[in-house]
Amino acid sequence: MEADRSADSPPAVSATMHRAKTGARAAHVTVGKVRDRADGTVEIDCSCGMVLTNGPHWSLDEHIRLHRAEARYLALSEVAPAGMPRLIPVAADRFPR
Repeated sequence: MEADRSADSPPAVSATMHRAKTGARAAHVTVGKVRDRADGTVEIDCSCGMVLTNGPHWSLDEHIRLHRAEARYLALSEVAPAGMPRLIPVAADRFPR
């Protein structure tokens, strides 16, 4: 069921937050092919310059998913309106660095 919204209420997703999420998605794309390393792990590059790997307790897929989630979190945190209730406490400037 959709809630009634008045014509003067803000949109469900602000353009600023939408652009931040879209920008983070575009800036963190895996590039190239998966490479086997001498130590038995595998790696792939991210378009941001970070090398993503598997590890003793995580898969390459899990690292990719975490990396993308962190990128979205940082991008959205940077533009989130002051005073918005947060799951993770952040400094007064709203952007954890």
